[in-house]
Amino acid sequence: QVQLVESGGGLVQAGGSLRLSCAASGRFFSRYAMGWFRQAPGVEREFVAAITWSTATPYYADSVKGRFSISRDYAKNTVYLQMNSLKPEDTAVYYCAGVLSSNRDLRGREYDYWGQGTQVTVSS
Repeated sequence: QVQLVESGGGLVQAGGSLRLSCAASGRFFSRYAMGWFRQAPGVEREFVAAITWSTATPYYADSVKGRFSISRDYAKNTVYLQMNSLKPEDTAVYYCAGVLSSNRDLRGREYDYWGQGTQVTVSS
């Protein structure tokens, strides 16, 4: 009954910015955190960023620190990923994910819910 829908992807030139959104619907009342992952062709899905729902504590992959910013909106049940200074290496399908248990490693892939993904392409 929980659905995550990503939006905001597209084509952007290197150095540009995009903001991804992930809207959650359904009975998702006890979430612990929301995260963003990405997957490029021939590469395994990798952690990008995560944020705890109650305290908004952020976590980032080293590759995006200082460039990406994750945030959440309680009223809209939405998590955002602001991506600045984009590089061609950031090109991937970006997935939104949610986890219920506080015992999970937020940098791991054992999340409870996953969206369908949104394509981000950064041209050089």
